[in-house]
Amino acid sequence: MLELRPVCENCNKALPPAAVEARICSYECTFCADCVGLLSNVCPNCGGGFTPRPVRPHTNWKNDNFLGKDPAATSIKYRPVDLAAHAVFAGPIAKLAPERR
Repeated sequence: MLELRPVCENCNKALPPAAVEARICSYECTFCADCVGLLSNVCPNCGGGFTPRPVRPHTNWKNDNFLGKDPAATSIKYRPVDLAAHAVFAGPIAKLAPERR
């Protein structure tokens, strides 16, 4: 079950459950679309790429699969990225497609 983390790890921008600008890597590191651009689509925590975070329904359309039963996370992971250090880290791998990293 995705945590649906509440903020961008880099800029602390609010990313509520329905935020279409939320991006995640395969480890659920969560960033806003603007920060993913600054990071060259390279997760500073694992080196993977980002994808749009799915939106969990807020209405119980079927089988209790909705925010009311499985609420979004409230724990904030605010870890601003050192962009200079990230550029050194991401430089060699940013040109590789995420599926090839």
